[in-house]
Amino acid sequence: MHFELSECIFFMLIEQIINYIENWAPPGAAWDGDNVGLQVGSTKQRVTNIFLTLELTPKSLEEAINKNCNFIFTHHPFLFKPLKKIDTTNDEKGKLIDRLIKKNITLYSAHTNLDFTKDGVSFELAKVLGLKNTGFLVNEKGNQFKIIVFVPVNDLKKLSDALFSAGAGIIGEYENCSFRTEGQGTFKGNENSNPSIGKKQNFETVEEVRLEVLVNSWKLNKVINALIKAHPYEEPAYDIYPLQNKNVNYGFGVVGELNKSMTKKEFLNHTCNSLKTNNLRYTNGKNGKIKKVAVCGGSGTELLNAAIKNSADAFVTADVKYHVFQEGENKILFIDAGHYETEIHVLNVVKRKLESFVKNNKKSVKVYKFAGSTNPVKYFNNVSYK
Repeated sequence: MHFELSECIFFMLIEQIINYIENWAPPGAAWDGDNVGLQVGSTKQRVTNIFLTLELTPKSLEEAINKNCNFIFTHHPFLFKPLKKIDTTNDEKGKLIDRLIKKNITLYSAHTNLDFTKDGVSFELAKVLGLKNTGFLVNEKGNQFKIIVFVPVNDLKKLSDALFSAGAGIIGEYENCSFRTEGQGTFKGNENSNPSIGKKQNFETVEEVRLEVLVNSWKLNKVINALIKAHPYEEPAYDIYPLQNKNVNYGFGVVGELNKSMTKKEFLNHTCNSLKTNNLRYTNGKNGKIKKVAVCGGSGTELLNAAIKNSADAFVTADVKYHVFQEGENKILFIDAGHYETEIHVLNVVKRKLESFVKNNKKSVKVYKFAGSTNPVKYFNNVSYK
């Protein structure tokens, strides 16, 4: 069912929820090949309630249906590899797709884009572990551009506002960032031109401003389109420069500090209690107290060397292989706390943000989190073994 915009003031559309999520964790920040975004369903229907789960399973879907939710958010993409067929009788994924469609439920996933953004997976893991003064362990780079455009002085505000509204000029916690230099622009239009200033076939000199802004790669086309639309010239002059700067807004893993130093045993106990688990795999680090800690929710073993170079005393992540443990031995307290255990907490921040968004828009939509566990990993403790 589709609605006119005037009708939507009384309720919230699914695409409004998605736009809010993607403004925080843009799909362009995800790894290439990761299938983030819409998985099944329509973005144009009215939201009843919202359901959050790390991944979609028959049990989590059933709970979503019982709570009258028609928008489901997952961290792990439901559709990751291309499907060759949809078997609604014998295949579990096919059965779930069939049920989603029949119940008119929209399924959406934010995966590595949620891993790599501020307040995402690793930031929430750091928060659960009580880390302070947190920042990215490794910042992304190579995904920003600088746009330089030349505009008449009188049109500067209109153009800069258009660029900022399209997503340019964001640096860390600051918006509307730019650099401006005054100068003179010259041009001479031919007989087919239609200049907004001066006359065709006349050599013109105009007081202009050189406006410079940063833009993330996934916003580039939108910003350029806004530039062309807002610029007064028939043929605006602008330059696009690819950058190798570290992107302060997106990155991998998090590093921070505990309020007070801990012994190795104290920190291992602290990690178990914080993540609500009785099982850790680890390799011994250097002798001494644990104060500075690096974390990466999910599979973060490729950040081991970055954690060591950052002088972290401990590194908490998951999916660590035997030989990677060897690489960290005697260098850092290297802890595998479990994939599910290090990622599930991100649903708490997603819930907080969506509840705040719904409240600010004065809507009655409720946000639920799956009450069960989707963790397929079970642990067996053989108490008789010595």
